[in-house]
Amino acid sequence: MKSPFNHKEQKVESKIVVALERVSEAFRVLLWNESKENSLSPIQIQLLIFIRFHSLEKCKVSYLADEFNMTKATISDSVRVLLAKDLVEKEADPIDTRSYMLSLTQEGKKVAEKASFFASSMEQPIKNLTEEQKTIMLNGLLKLIHDLNKSGVITIQRMCFTCTFYKAEKGIHYCSLLKTRLAESEIRVDCPEHELNT
Repeated sequence: MKSPFNHKEQKVESKIVVALERVSEAFRVLLWNESKENSLSPIQIQLLIFIRFHSLEKCKVSYLADEFNMTKATISDSVRVLLAKDLVEKEADPIDTRSYMLSLTQEGKKVAEKASFFASSMEQPIKNLTEEQKTIMLNGLLKLIHDLNKSGVITIQRMCFTCTFYKAEKGIHYCSLLKTRLAESEIRVDCPEHELNT
């Protein structure tokens, strides 16, 4: 097996892997710059952004550990810092008294809102693509994420392809929750109504 990073013998698949690695490098740089500006670590910024846009039941340490493919101990350490900086607060879990959920404080909301734009400079080059190019790129990335999830490389995915409400037949996407056909551009990467297809 040949390394995808061997530039002397790269197939199209290898070139895509290298391109994705370059894109992930751009995300790392942008996230690192945002975290330095707030005297936080990159994962702490990611936690604030996640809490800002997701429901309380998803904002537990165990769920966050699965979401970010990290240990509970690592997430707990980051949460301790966020609590000490008064950016998040604990809320009692009415179902499990040993557990708690995290919500943002007023200051945490301000930091999370600003930080949520850390990757916006990546949107402009994407806007410059044609609608067809964007649709092809989105579909390819969704399939890649889905396959990486199925093979166990990445964990939680709240995308249409893994949802109990999603149906596909002869290239037509359908959401039985919304009771509507979905255009390829309407397939969701992170759906708040997602229910895992078991």
